[in-house]
Amino acid sequence: MMTQISFYLTLALYGVTTLLYLACLLRSTPCMALAARRVLIAGFLAHCLATIHRYIAVGHLPITNMHESLSFFALSIVAAYLYFEFRFKVTTLGSFVLPLVTLLLIGSSAFPSELRPLNPALQSAWIYSHTLLAFGAYAFFTIAGGVAGMYLLQSHFLKKKQLGPLFQKLPSLDTLDDIGYRCLSYGFPMLTLAIITGAIWAAQAWGSYWSWDPKETWSLITWFIYAALLHGRLTTGWRGRRAAWLTVAGFLIMLFTFIGVNLWIPGLHSYN
Repeated sequence: MMTQISFYLTLALYGVTTLLYLACLLRSTPCMALAARRVLIAGFLAHCLATIHRYIAVGHLPITNMHESLSFFALSIVAAYLYFEFRFKVTTLGSFVLPLVTLLLIGSSAFPSELRPLNPALQSAWIYSHTLLAFGAYAFFTIAGGVAGMYLLQSHFLKKKQLGPLFQKLPSLDTLDDIGYRCLSYGFPMLTLAIITGAIWAAQAWGSYWSWDPKETWSLITWFIYAALLHGRLTTGWRGRRAAWLTVAGFLIMLFTFIGVNLWIPGLHSYN
């Protein structure tokens, strides 16, 4: 009961936060930005409480069905976003990230939330290292996707010389590029370690390090995209619109890997 109360309180707070951040994009004031941040922090704390309650109830990390996974993904995104907002003071980034967080939590509420025991084959300490690394990587890639969208919008304004109110509210291209690079530099090693620990876990659970399960295959595709993007930045200084578009493509493929594969393609990671 307490888990449900905390969950729906979180959903309400994230909904209010989304409206406040969108309002900041239209007409930003220090008071409104502070209110948006405070409501977001309240929602984050309520979300942590709901997650802890569910962890206690099920006895393992609550990421084993679509309801739990979408909720935990949203929690991971908010944690990553708060870091970047406090680090770079980019309130407008919330206008691009928080709507997705709210949609994820709405999607989570649409799936069955009954408590289920963990499959005996998956009862391993690797569940913590593998899944926390994967969710952390996905959270940073989500922030990178939001930043890339802002970069493309800002560069469009510059190209068309439309330097209006929205242009003034968005961060500079250099700031956006810096945040995007940090997201990649954090997320890519986490995804690499998530794949490695997942292979070790798979060998213990199913007797094979790699079985070309759909989730494994699409995770590898996602890894190659971000590897190419990071390699281009480090070796040739690849920046600008092409890098932003590839970041958006990587984000969309990552979303399909996380949601689409789990829901629609039968396999070891399927929630069907």
